[in-house]
Order: sequence, then structure tokens, then C-alpha cells
Amino acid sequence: MRLSLIFGALLAFGIALAQAPMPRMTGVEPGNGKAGDILTVAGENLDKAQVEQVFLTDGKNDLKVEVLEQNPTAMKIKIPANAKPGRFALMVLTKGKEPKLIEQPVKVTVE
Repeated sequence: MRLSLIFGALLAFGIALAQAPMPRMTGVEPGNGKAGDILTVAGENLDKAQVEQVFLTDGKNDLKVEVLEQNPTAMKIKIPANAKPGRFALMVLTKGKEPKLIEQPVKVTVE
């Protein structure tokens, strides 16, 4: 009985270690801009090993943005030329065997 508990705990620990860290955006400066403007996003796990692509999303339409620089705690993105005015959330496409689109709690206003 005790051996099965130990095995279960070790298995759960191994699964937790095997999961890749999830990207998390915590802020963007400035919080608004026009097409072509460059924004700096702060967060964690934002490097190229974790983030494949970044999008602006209004919940219906997703617009891919150009990532100019990336490191684990920040990235510089460029608002696309075809971005229409409005309020958008940032969304990341993760890398890995099972890529995921994750909408972030960070918003940008395009003027």
C-alpha cells in the first residue's frame, strides 16, 4: 500500500516537471498605439523556446503581430499595418508538441 502511494507521488512529481512553463504576459507599454508602433510586453516565459507567435485578438478576429525582440521576461512587438482601431487582447501561440493559443490578460488599444 505504501509503495503505491510513493509511486503515485513520484509519478505526479515527474509529470509536473515534464510540463513546459506557460508564457504569461503581465503588462504592455505603451498601452495604446497606431499601426506600425512598437510596444514592449513584460511577463515571464516569453522567449522563443516558449512562444511561437503573438496575435492581437478581439475575440472574433486574430491579427498576427511581428515580434521584433524576445527574451524570457520581455518582447517587443509591432502593431500590424492593417490593424483597425479598437481594443484588443494579446494572445500567444505556444511551441511544443501540443501548441496552444492562450489569450493573455493584457489589453492594447489601437488608435
